[in-house]
Amino acid sequence: MTDLTSDSDRLIEQGRRLRDDNRMGGRHRRAASIGRGSADLKLQHWLKKARNIGIAVVAIFAAITAAGIILDGIGFIGVVIAFFALLAAFGVFGTFPRMKQPRREDLTKGDVRQMVGKTELWLEHQRPALPPPAAKIVDDMGVQLDALGLQLETIDQQHPAAREVRSLVGDVLPETIDAYRKIPQHLRGEKRAGATPDEQLTASLGKISKEIDHVTRQLAEGSLDDLAIKNRYLEYKYGDAEDTAREES
Repeated sequence: MTDLTSDSDRLIEQGRRLRDDNRMGGRHRRAASIGRGSADLKLQHWLKKARNIGIAVVAIFAAITAAGIILDGIGFIGVVIAFFALLAAFGVFGTFPRMKQPRREDLTKGDVRQMVGKTELWLEHQRPALPPPAAKIVDDMGVQLDALGLQLETIDQQHPAAREVRSLVGDVLPETIDAYRKIPQHLRGEKRAGATPDEQLTASLGKISKEIDHVTRQLAEGSLDDLAIKNRYLEYKYGDAEDTAREES
C-alpha cells in the first residue's frame, strides 16, 4: 500500500507543478487543461482531426496523380485546383468536428479514465462562469481527480464505496455547480443565510475538494471499508443557494 500512496502523492505533486507552469501563461491559463484526463481527451480529439486531414490529403494527391496519368499532366489550372482543395481540407477537417462538452448525465458513464476525463472537461467549460475563488478550486481539482482516478483503477468498480465515489464526482460536484448557475447573476453577490451564493459555492467546492483528497488517500492506504462518504454529503447539496435559485428563478 505504501507504493500506491507514493504514486498518488507523486501524481498530485507533478500535477500541481504542471498547473503552476500553465498559470505562468497569464491570460492563456483558462485554455489550459486542469488535469491529465481532459488533456488526454483533447489529444485524442486532435489526433482524429489529424487523421482526417491525412486521409483527405492522400485522397487529393491520389486524384491529382490519376488525373495526371489520364490527361497526361494537370497543367497550371490543375495545380491551382489541387492547392485550393488542400486548403479546403485543412480548413474543414481542422475545424470540424468540434469537441463537444460532456453532458452532465454522461459523466459517470464509462470506465474510470473516461469518468475523470469527462468530468475535468465539463469543469473546464463551467470555470468561466464561476467566481475567481471557486475557479481556483476547480483548477486544483483537476490534479485531485487524476490522483483519484489512479486509485479507483485498483479496486472493484462494483464495490459500494467505488460507486459512491463516482457519485461524488459525477453527481454531487456537478449538482453543486448547476445549482449556483441557476441563480441570476445579479443576485450571486447578495447575502442569504449569512453568505452570498458566491461564498456558498466556494465553501461547498472547498469541502468537496477536501473530500476527494481524503478519499484518494484512504484508497491509497487500502482503507476501502472505512469510507463513509454518503453520510458526509448532506451538507454538500448546496441547500441555501439552491433554495435561492428556486425563489428567484
